[in-house]
Amino acid sequence: MFNFNKSQKLGKNIIVLLSFLFVSLSLQAGGGWPQPKGKGYVKISEWWLIANQHFTDQGRIDPNLTNGLFNTTLYAEYGLSDRLTAIVYFPFFSRSYLNNEVSGTTGEIIAAGEAINGIGDTDISLKYGLTKGSGIAVSATLTLGLPIGNDSGGSQGNLQTGDGEFNQLIQVDAGTGFPLGNTNGYANVYVGFNNRTNGFSDEFRYGFEAGVNLFKDRFTAIARFIGVKSFKNGIPSSESTNTSVFANNAEFFSFSPEIAYKIKDNWGISAGVGTALSGRIIYANPSYNVGVFFTW
Repeated sequence: MFNFNKSQKLGKNIIVLLSFLFVSLSLQAGGGWPQPKGKGYVKISEWWLIANQHFTDQGRIDPNLTNGLFNTTLYAEYGLSDRLTAIVYFPFFSRSYLNNEVSGTTGEIIAAGEAINGIGDTDISLKYGLTKGSGIAVSATLTLGLPIGNDSGGSQGNLQTGDGEFNQLIQVDAGTGFPLGNTNGYANVYVGFNNRTNGFSDEFRYGFEAGVNLFKDRFTAIARFIGVKSFKNGIPSSESTNTSVFANNAEFFSFSPEIAYKIKDNWGISAGVGTALSGRIIYANPSYNVGVFFTW
């Protein structure tokens, strides 16, 4: 019979990690381009993940008790100068829930499901443009991950809206725009090092995205590939699974397409999906996001 107690411990460790790693990487607007002075970008979005299976620490897919996480977020960029941009990612409402635990033999409820509501861990960043007037836009970004979410909610401490650790991410982006027939496209690559605290392993992050504008620049189609590789220099995975509220040494490689449509010149809507092509200690189910964005 499937061990739901063990799965519940693993599930609580996985869901918040994937959400904050994945969402922070997938909702950014700028790439290698800082905002011009006094200009900005704001996006209000809903991101959610409902998962009943996960990648094990060996990369295999196993079932688990259904968990869900919903984040309503504010993401904003503002140009302090033509080279320096301030960025904030703030999940101002986060809901984490756990389904009923049901016996695989009798069908009886072993433990009732639970849910918590609150705010989530927040990122604040400064992006600096290293090049100006060049064909390739290169920028460096420092991101501080603030652990202001709940890392041990519910009666058993297994529901979270945050991970309880303060991290510092240094990332370098390089992007370029180019014509595609009668329209325009762009491409951006990045690499980053994420220093984590409280026994979490440091990480190497990397990604590539490309987009194309269609229908007189009203419609944009974007394809993103995102990767996270653990240095495995923190608490070992087996120990953290049993003793901490958050699994360590998670890794994944994901494909996350997104579409955006400008309803007016300064605002529009977007929708996207995130799929893990491979991973370790993360959910194997897709995540989804929809949002409204504004520029000025």
